[in-house]
Amino acid sequence: MSIAAGHTQPDASTVPAITITDVAPRDGLQNQAVAISTDAKVELIRLLARAGLRSVEATSFVSPKAVPQMADAADVVQRASAACPDLRLSTLVPNLKGLERAHGAGATEIAVVLSATETMNQRNINMGLDAATEVSEQTLIRARELGLRTRAYVAVAFDCPFEGTVDLDTVLRLACRMRDAGAGEIVIADTIGAAAPAAVKTRLSALAQVLDIDTLAVHLHDTRGLGAANAWAALEAGVRRFDASVGGIGGCPFAPGAAGNLATEDLVLMAGQCGLDTGISLDGLLDAVAYAESLLGRPLGGRSSAWLRRQRERQRAAA
Repeated sequence: MSIAAGHTQPDASTVPAITITDVAPRDGLQNQAVAISTDAKVELIRLLARAGLRSVEATSFVSPKAVPQMADAADVVQRASAACPDLRLSTLVPNLKGLERAHGAGATEIAVVLSATETMNQRNINMGLDAATEVSEQTLIRARELGLRTRAYVAVAFDCPFEGTVDLDTVLRLACRMRDAGAGEIVIADTIGAAAPAAVKTRLSALAQVLDIDTLAVHLHDTRGLGAANAWAALEAGVRRFDASVGGIGGCPFAPGAAGNLATEDLVLMAGQCGLDTGISLDGLLDAVAYAESLLGRPLGGRSSAWLRRQRERQRAAA
């Protein structure tokens, strides 16, 4: 049984696929007040893989004092890798020390986060933009030497909660520096969910002029209800790689106003109804949302979740 997306799917060989990295286990859980066990994190990752996710951001090797929820990063990597050997697991690392910990735990892909403004870097990692850029470059270079896959986030790439609108030239410059340092994927992040579709299309179109479009991804938040619309604008600019979070959970603990991420189920539904293949089951995502709700003790779900649940109930009743 599966929930129909309401679109007659073309032959699979002609479907333009998109790739989704679910960031719920890391970005979704990092700021939750409820302590989540390692067993529960691994089970959430397993449910995402069962739903068809091929890429998941599992955890982060940051200071346990700064982000206590991620203190079990090594265990999560080791156990999730064993449970889901075919899953592409990414881990966030802030610097060379974090990279060493991740590599020692057996991580095969890492991500660095570089904020596009001075103040955001100071608030997030206690260093300025120039120093943060150098640390990110050093970490990427070393990760490539170790044979790891690499991602680089350019955070607050549209608006900063402290400095306002971010200059496009700054985003272009930082993205190119991350590419030159060896980032295999460059993720343009609307960290506080302040972007609108016109800005998303304009910025990503400009980035596509200087970067390989196949290496560009977007990380969207749904603070103002524009997450899906912004994803569509990114699609129009040629982007086919997206971050999303099952149930829409998440939000940076160091960025005031950063509400939940674009919900994976909203993105998968929109893509399916537009003839874009994701390889992800909406039924499986609803199972993952229900499990995340049991962990956090509160209702979760994207804007489409209520409709998706009704559809599933009707299909089960008719079966």
